[in-house]
Amino acid sequence: MLLGIDHAVIAVDDPDGTAAALEADLGLISSGGGRHEALGTFNRLVWLGDSYLELIGVFDRELAARSWLGPAVLEALARGGGLATWAIAVDDLEAQLRWAPEGSLVGPIDGERRRDDGRVVRWRLAHPRALLPSVPFLIEHDATGAEWTPAERDARAAEPHPLGGPVRLASLHVETDSPAAAAARLRSILSTSAERAGRAAIRVPLGAQSAQFAAPATDEGEAAAAAAVELIADAPIRRRAFRIGDCEIRVRRLPRPIARPKTDATTGDADATTSSADTDGAVRGD
Repeated sequence: MLLGIDHAVIAVDDPDGTAAALEADLGLISSGGGRHEALGTFNRLVWLGDSYLELIGVFDRELAARSWLGPAVLEALARGGGLATWAIAVDDLEAQLRWAPEGSLVGPIDGERRRDDGRVVRWRLAHPRALLPSVPFLIEHDATGAEWTPAERDARAAEPHPLGGPVRLASLHVETDSPAAAAARLRSILSTSAERAGRAAIRVPLGAQSAQFAAPATDEGEAAAAAAVELIADAPIRRRAFRIGDCEIRVRRLPRPIARPKTDATTGDADATTSSADTDGAVRGD
């Protein structure tokens, strides 16, 4: 079964430095992360309920180049950093492998990451032979391991970020030369639909989230971001954004009634009334 966007893999030279910048500029706090000893990579995580941003760096380039994930990370770093690929969460990887066309995915592959506190996070995944920003992989988390127990998930769901409240991942936007081919590839491995999203763009619903593929922008001047991660915060904030290489992280407020003070004409006391915020949809993990 499809659950939604699990995480965005964002390649950076310095995960610790990028994590500090995200907290200072966007009000998003990162966890300790850990090392992928078999992949030559290490990370910091920005939790967004059951989704997250993975700020990934490389500690062994040769090992990374031989791994299933490392080439995409190294390619993104060569561009100056940004979105390397992303993952879609499923709760039955074997069923998804039976659904996918033969030979389209490699797996299942067992993976793990050792945290700084010694606990081990475990998962299983299946990936296309070549990962790209427009080509994701599938992942099924071990609910008995670190980070995915019911208690840890409940705590994450309510955890506020420094910007003032919980934050969720709403959608992912990726530029590609062939949006239709990218959407068709995704539909071939998942039981999902696709729809037009304006001129030269296609939207693929993924649970309560979505991925949008669009043709590269042709505007002159400063280079537009080739990818964007849209986040929604349950906090009264203005829209804000932070650029990591060719990927932009954008945060906007959760669409909900906001309490505002109203003075009673007869008593002069402050009362509460409401007005509506923006009109965007819900996101996974609420």
